[in-house]
Amino acid sequence: MGAIGEGLQRIFQLDLELWRIVALSLEVSLSAVILATALGLPLGALLAVKRFPGRRGVIVVLNALMGLPPVVVGLLIYLLLSRAGPLGELGLLFTPGAMVLAQTVLVLPIIAALARQALDDSWREYEEQLRSLGAEGASAALTLIWDARFSLVTAVLAGLGRAAAEVGAVMIVGGNIDGVTRVMTTAIALETSKGDLSLALGLGVVLIAIVLALNATAQLVKDAAQRRFG
Repeated sequence: MGAIGEGLQRIFQLDLELWRIVALSLEVSLSAVILATALGLPLGALLAVKRFPGRRGVIVVLNALMGLPPVVVGLLIYLLLSRAGPLGELGLLFTPGAMVLAQTVLVLPIIAALARQALDDSWREYEEQLRSLGAEGASAALTLIWDARFSLVTAVLAGLGRAAAEVGAVMIVGGNIDGVTRVMTTAIALETSKGDLSLALGLGVVLIAIVLALNATAQLVKDAAQRRFG
């Protein structure tokens, strides 16, 4: 109980070390989600409106990638960014940029797959109307994205929740360097092994609060959309 009290005290007393870690975590996760959203929403929309040979296989692969093991993603990104790798000259390994890249790879399939599912339903409902107005391909996809924007917010928030709670990939490509690449999940693992439970518990409380806030926001957005559009 003493460690829990100390952890809460560090939160409310605005402990510099704790909140610096939280700030870096949010910076990395939000950057990854922005990139994944910019790529995932158009991909999901095009898969919803386009019919082409192999489409079903692409959807199956995309859905499977939602369960990518983070440590495997971290290993692959590490190999790409290492000195011997094809992107080694960029010098991104053990930097926040490498962590953003790893989280983007993890989050992209989630956002794209959830967006495809939501937009597939919209396409079946509005396909004839959109075709009669001459909207096909990219224009139809953009129209669907705007129409289903409230449902898509839920997909984006799901991706953000996954990114914020991820530990394996960022540990491998970031190195968990104090003040440089140490985020909430990697700090919790390290501080627990060191026995500094107050910092680990404080970060854990903040992380749980963020995840709960994301889920509550997703539910509120869904409820608001249902009230507005029935």
